[in-house]
Amino acid sequence: MDEKYYTISYAESPFGTLNQYMTRTFVWMFAGLLVTFAVGIGTLYSPLAYLLFNSGLYLILCIAELAMVVVLSARIDKLRPSTATSLFFGYAVLNGINLSIVFAAYAFSTLVLAFLVGALYFGIMALYGARTQRDLSSWGTLLSGALITLIVVGLLGGLLMFFIPGAFSTFDLILCAVSLVVFMAFTAYDVQKLKYYYSYFGGDAAMLHKSSIIGALSLYLDYINIFLYVLRILGRHRD
Repeated sequence: MDEKYYTISYAESPFGTLNQYMTRTFVWMFAGLLVTFAVGIGTLYSPLAYLLFNSGLYLILCIAELAMVVVLSARIDKLRPSTATSLFFGYAVLNGINLSIVFAAYAFSTLVLAFLVGALYFGIMALYGARTQRDLSSWGTLLSGALITLIVVGLLGGLLMFFIPGAFSTFDLILCAVSLVVFMAFTAYDVQKLKYYYSYFGGDAAMLHKSSIIGALSLYLDYINIFLYVLRILGRHRD
């Protein structure tokens, strides 16, 4: 890790106040989203789309995405700040390529509407997480359990589709609605967690930088999931 990050005092930290730290984190997140959506739209109209739709490339990229998240989350204390930043944007690029498959399944107007509605939901919960005086730390375990439950229920729902096809659309709508609420709650929780990061890492500018990247990744994933579930609820597929 660069020694210069250890020699910067808390007062001289490039992140400055808590508000500046949180603003920097949201800038990382928005930059990641911009990269993802730009890459997704670009891939949709490029030769890469053919390979993605007609080969095992999609699966390979999904594994690469998972590996990046694991490395960022599990080894954040050992990574250089520049490496953490590169992994974040690398993940945004790969996710954009994979999301091009989703973009291809919906009308452009539906994508725009889902983006705006998702931004509204995300913004409301982010504001709540930043402004509330309530301690949301107890939400962590509850939300993690809810997420695991949703994954299991989703897999069981896939089996239900084969036995009771007519019930699947209703089941999927309910699952999407519940999942949407869960990731909206995650948004408030993750925003408030930024305050914890800022307080905990104090004058360690390197860890402040890396915790900002981890925070941006969490918020990025919250928004992407909100967007995708809103998109599924709107449900107007292209022919």
